[in-house]
Amino acid sequence: MGRPKGDPVDGVLLLDKPSRMSSSAAVGKARWLLEARKAGHTGTLDPLATGLLPLTFGEATKFSADLLDADKAYEALVHFGVTTTTGDLEGEVTSREPVTFDRARLEAVLPRFTGEILQMPPMHSALKREGRPLYELAREGRVVERTPRRVRIDRLQLLAFDGIEAVLAVECSKGTYVRVLAEDLGAALGCGAHLAGLRRTRVGALALGNAVKLDELEALDLPARRGRLLPPDALLAGLPRVELDASDAGRFAQGQRLPLRIAASPRVRVYARDAQLLGVASVDEHGVLAPQRLVQSAPEPLTKEFA
Repeated sequence: MGRPKGDPVDGVLLLDKPSRMSSSAAVGKARWLLEARKAGHTGTLDPLATGLLPLTFGEATKFSADLLDADKAYEALVHFGVTTTTGDLEGEVTSREPVTFDRARLEAVLPRFTGEILQMPPMHSALKREGRPLYELAREGRVVERTPRRVRIDRLQLLAFDGIEAVLAVECSKGTYVRVLAEDLGAALGCGAHLAGLRRTRVGALALGNAVKLDELEALDLPARRGRLLPPDALLAGLPRVELDASDAGRFAQGQRLPLRIAASPRVRVYARDAQLLGVASVDEHGVLAPQRLVQSAPEPLTKEFA
């Protein structure tokens, strides 16, 4: 598929991923459309899920990890009365039970699953055991012991309910399995459930409303496609900002530590006076700025006579 060539492409694309496409396939398609040399994503979205998948290109790939720990938001379609081997539509049906509760009963259960809760990671997940993803072991019919993980659900709101299926708004911490949440809700209501649909609406401060679909991107010419890219620092909006003068910017670009006597922070975004992103850094308790990740377009250091 690859035809990357021409000028370097740096930036962030907010993609509205279609269902039944892997995150890797989405990256490959977008990279081809943008003719980008280097591309990545900020955390996978299951093939059956749709919605926001931030993709990174060029220098922005250096900051992909900054969204891995970000909170997420989803709209989840939960089908009650039917359980499956995988907890979602991909699995085989394992049980069917009548759904006898009403909307009021469902809403009364939701607070039990908000705040910090423990979730058992599913066998059909990418977590590894014995060096292999759990889903590979599950396909072999194996079930291994897993340790519950502590996650946080900040919002769990019922948006619609037709007596069998419910649409839920979910805002949660990283590592939350929404299909496990669906299964746990079904168990609490005594009828079982599985996740019938999932749409991601937010990753950190990035929202689905600003995303583009692949077919929409393909309909544009190359300049317009690249015009949909956000700057690399779109991934760093939650970090404190430090601005350097020309002399310090040049030194920072060479990886030098700078004694600035500013407030300590484990991670800051660093700019030159012209608003050019230089990279990210840490600031220790003595106010020393230490580079962590630099962008290639950082300025050259000033010569001594002009420093």
